[in-house]
Amino acid sequence: MSTNTSPRVALYVRVSSDGQTVANQEHELREAAAAKGWEVAEVYRDEGVSGAKGREARHGLDQCLKDTVRGRFSVLMAWSVDRLGRSLQDLLHTLNDLRGANCDLFLHKQSLDTRTPSGRALFQMLGVFSEFELALIKERVKAGIERAKRTGTKTGRPFGRPRVSMEIERKVRALRRRKLGLVKIGRQLGIGTGTAKRIVFGS
Repeated sequence: MSTNTSPRVALYVRVSSDGQTVANQEHELREAAAAKGWEVAEVYRDEGVSGAKGREARHGLDQCLKDTVRGRFSVLMAWSVDRLGRSLQDLLHTLNDLRGANCDLFLHKQSLDTRTPSGRALFQMLGVFSEFELALIKERVKAGIERAKRTGTKTGRPFGRPRVSMEIERKVRALRRRKLGLVKIGRQLGIGTGTAKRIVFGS
């Protein structure tokens, strides 16, 4: 990442609701930049946009990351880590984009600066935890699939068994007692013949 002593920086500010303002965030970031002797080149804003939304819905962040690739600045400043995203994965995707463009990240509230050794070390640790989180998710999914195979269920129900109410099952049995065929029962109740068969014969 960049090691210039007086870099050109960009500010990214975001608020979740229309009733809030980004002015306070921008003011604090400009003060922090001035204290470090950094020149503010651009300001990107997302107002009334939740951090849970993806990059495509946060037009300010999207434009910011595109301009990073164009080399318009060498440090991105944000007021807090939660301004960039609401998940570790989201944050790391943004960080990877910045790294790919040789751009550093400064987080004001967390006093984190990836231009420093401690800042770089922290984000390397976050990357490790992110990989661990992904591995856990994959293991849970794999375990769930294996469990479903062993028990013959899918999403908690026996494979191929459609959802029918107790009322439908009662009607199927009543029609069967009247000697109706399975095909006619299915047509009359709007269910499949296989479903009617399962209810009648319990298979």
